[in-house]
Amino acid sequence: MNVLVVGGAGYIGSHCVRQLIAAGHTPVVLDNLIFGYRAAIPEDVPFYSVNLGNESEVGKILKKEKIELVMHFAAYAYVGESVTDPLKYYFNNVAATLHLLRCMMGCGVKKFVFSSTCATYGVPEKMPLVETMPQAPINPYGQTKLDIENALKSFAHAYGLSFAAFRYFNAAGAAEDGTIGECHNPETHLIPLAIDAATGKRPALQVFGNDYPTPDGTCLRDYVHVDDLSRAHIAVFDKLAAPGAQFFYNLGTGTPTSVIEVINAVEKVTGLKVPHTYAPRRAGDPPALYADSTKAKSELGWVPQFTTIEPIVATAWKWHQSHPEGFPKN
Repeated sequence: MNVLVVGGAGYIGSHCVRQLIAAGHTPVVLDNLIFGYRAAIPEDVPFYSVNLGNESEVGKILKKEKIELVMHFAAYAYVGESVTDPLKYYFNNVAATLHLLRCMMGCGVKKFVFSSTCATYGVPEKMPLVETMPQAPINPYGQTKLDIENALKSFAHAYGLSFAAFRYFNAAGAAEDGTIGECHNPETHLIPLAIDAATGKRPALQVFGNDYPTPDGTCLRDYVHVDDLSRAHIAVFDKLAAPGAQFFYNLGTGTPTSVIEVINAVEKVTGLKVPHTYAPRRAGDPPALYADSTKAKSELGWVPQFTTIEPIVATAWKWHQSHPEGFPKN
């Protein structure tokens, strides 16, 4: 299948491109390189640096490359920034995505795989999270993702769009061969921050809160390997044949890991100490967030290959060792 990967030069998108190739599909990448890296994409994969709002150019790409399905990974995803600059998030995550969808409808491309988030649930009352739980985002980032989920439902009914929305948790790790991995600026994810603290690239890691009602007092999160995420997105393709089909899936291992357990895993994998200090809790951080992925496993046959934190950290460490400065600048 010819697949347009929007945001394909970013962290999750670039891993998905590799998994698409491995699964026998033909990826085409569209990315404006604001957060993505050209070096993350194989040289022989067609690449277009275009903004989603440019319907004319996007339409030309859809036709030229005979695109059959679009995967969307092009959201801004910094929660704190979404609070201080919500306009930026609504224009990119909502308005630009609507331009893309309108362009797809006009070109007759009616299969869509959307990268959503567990942030659409807000602060849930119980764990683990299942797909039928109420969605009440507590920040603009989560709200923009929910807005698109709701739009997709309407488009499925009105235009016959078939889609799947994946709500996932803490994407982590890197390609097993160390060729691509996380390279964010600014970096906010725990594992690369802990590795950088261990190697002296950053000051001591800040742990926000050690008085939560959890076994060691630190937050519990569900870390799911980026390649496992990618494989789930591809596994849904066959279910999108019927016009108007719509699917929602949580993706996570279902096994929560605390901040201290991540730090311990980094220390074990690297053989280095992770200097860290404790800071007050951050507003809006729930004590625990982890998924029930039974639906994805039963309907898609999805089985995560990375089920514990140490192998995930090991892939991240391999990437950091081979690319200590990350990707070269575009």
